[in-house]
Amino acid sequence: MSSHAGPIDHHNDPSTSTGIPNKKLLMWTFLASDCMFFGALISTHLIYRLHPIPGGPVPKQVFSIELTSFSTFILLMSSLMMALAVTAIQKNNLKSCRWSLLTTIFFGSIFLGCQVYEFTEFVHEKHLTITNSTLGTTFFTLTGTHGTHVAIGVFWLILMYVRSFQPVDVSRQPMWFARNLLHVAALIGVILLAMFSTLGLVSTLKTGGTVGTFFSGHFAMIAGFVACSAVCAFLGRARHAVNFSEINAIDVESMGLYWHFVDIVWIVIFTAVYLLEYL
Repeated sequence: MSSHAGPIDHHNDPSTSTGIPNKKLLMWTFLASDCMFFGALISTHLIYRLHPIPGGPVPKQVFSIELTSFSTFILLMSSLMMALAVTAIQKNNLKSCRWSLLTTIFFGSIFLGCQVYEFTEFVHEKHLTITNSTLGTTFFTLTGTHGTHVAIGVFWLILMYVRSFQPVDVSRQPMWFARNLLHVAALIGVILLAMFSTLGLVSTLKTGGTVGTFFSGHFAMIAGFVACSAVCAFLGRARHAVNFSEINAIDVESMGLYWHFVDIVWIVIFTAVYLLEYL
């Protein structure tokens, strides 16, 4: 009588002969290729840093280490919340998973807002662009590529959060797809309007304006933010049975692998691009 071990049950996801779930193996393969991509960009920056062009901008006079340190801390906290989201869905705690996903989205959006502010300041105040110096070329290419990865991750998180509201019986709710599209659009609206409102407020205060001046000049933007927030709050209070549980844990875990990778890459970038200039 012979016996053999069955496939490992990774929350109902089929496993390969290695025992690794298909989705996780695919994500690891993608991240391995992305490692080489970022490795090339970081190496290029470090090589050109050792051979700067005479008369080019001095990094220490351009960078704002305080702002970058704050955004780095925020991104690390988002990694913690992503880990909590994975743990929550593995325990079938959907409410906790949703809140952790929302918090991760919030922290990721703050990081993107800091990067937009930093890029704007570098271009308009420090006169550093992607074409006028080697530092600008390597810096904006590297950090911009990473920022794009963060933006993709935030969008993926939004889709996963909205996916958690899909009803079990979609035939009884024919408008569920349109409802989810509205939910995604409202979340994106909240992020963009909050980001640009904050940047507008900072710009107004820096130029000698007041909070009252900001509100009077950005009333439509603020009203849009309130409206999008109200839609998100309404759609987030769904009480129907949903088709999202610990069965979907591998999906959240795969997304978590991507998010943790983005955080680790930023730690390397922060060290190689920013901290190295202050050592």
